[in-house]
Amino acid sequence: MLFQFNNFTLDAARRELRDDGVEIPVEPQVFDLLEFLIRRRDEVVSRDDLIEHIWKGRIVSESALASRINAARSAIGDNGADQRLIKTIARKGIRFVGELREQGALVQSSVRAADVKHQDITFARSSDGVNLAIGRSGDGPVLLKTANWLNHLEFDWQSPIWSPLFSRLAERLCLVRYDGRGSGLADRDVEDISFDGFLRDLDAVTGTIKAERFALLGLSQGVAAAIAYAVKYPARVSKLILYGGYAQGRNKSGDASDREKGQALLALMRQGWGSEGSAFMRAFSSIYLPNGSAEQIKWFSDMQRMATSGENAARLRSACDDIDVIDLLPQVAVPTLVIHARQDNVVPYAQGRAIATAIPGAKFVTLETENHVPLPGDPAWEKLVEEVLNFAC
Repeated sequence: MLFQFNNFTLDAARRELRDDGVEIPVEPQVFDLLEFLIRRRDEVVSRDDLIEHIWKGRIVSESALASRINAARSAIGDNGADQRLIKTIARKGIRFVGELREQGALVQSSVRAADVKHQDITFARSSDGVNLAIGRSGDGPVLLKTANWLNHLEFDWQSPIWSPLFSRLAERLCLVRYDGRGSGLADRDVEDISFDGFLRDLDAVTGTIKAERFALLGLSQGVAAAIAYAVKYPARVSKLILYGGYAQGRNKSGDASDREKGQALLALMRQGWGSEGSAFMRAFSSIYLPNGSAEQIKWFSDMQRMATSGENAARLRSACDDIDVIDLLPQVAVPTLVIHARQDNVVPYAQGRAIATAIPGAKFVTLETENHVPLPGDPAWEKLVEEVLNFAC
């Protein structure tokens, strides 16, 4: 979505603020504050509203809050005296009062139509009879992304989180993605949701790839399946790329606190799945996307409802907690790139480093971000894209 006022354009999808076409650098929280005020322009936004949506409920000093508001005003040529665009309502809060024009309302979730690559969707069946959906976009060497905890082939292209990444990859590669059992366009009502089931899904999808060899990309929970496949079929995997993953799930780490955290997450999940205002969503989004914008958090909630049911999400999450491929790491014999965010709140940095040290000759790259998945506009996002493309191509 593009929001235009005076000579300014705020591009929510690309997280850019421009003045007569010239980009104005702003801090992520300042951008989030501007976007939030613009989207809530029909009401007065209180201090508590700002803290809940911009700082995700964390403690914020009055001086820090005031400095962000002042920075937002300065970025759009306003100030506390004139208040032409951001007006203070005494003892109530602040409100965006500029005359606003919106563009791009027909492009869902702020993803520009030009960025969305053509996608062909086909189906394959696993050895235990589960129907899986497969999407192909772009031309070039094949990069197969393994399924992670939640996917939706169609809805992911509307995502302000995933669509920019997939679009960039599809510019130089034939990007193959799939919805695994229990989610997206795949069969939802399935008997077996387990790591073995995930591997059967991957086997079925690779059976549809005509290329003799292909690069394999594992993200988060999809890392373990990518590792297992590369060990079993090294002749088919040209490159192995692993981002934000782990070799052992919470139930296999030997740490009792990990198991307790997993159980607490499952309990929250069953109570608040897909509800934007639930305690679960506030906790969940603060872990996965601590710097996410209001739009990105909303999409995160919408994605849950689209991808699967709360019960299936819990079953999938439980299966991920039982993953253990630690013994396979020394057996990986294909060129491997391991990438991990230093401040990742979902999968600790130490787990990415452990994977890299155990795989012979693996290249290890660190991203400086708190988000489990870097967001467009974050320097770590551009580094992630460049590292993946340079290694895969």
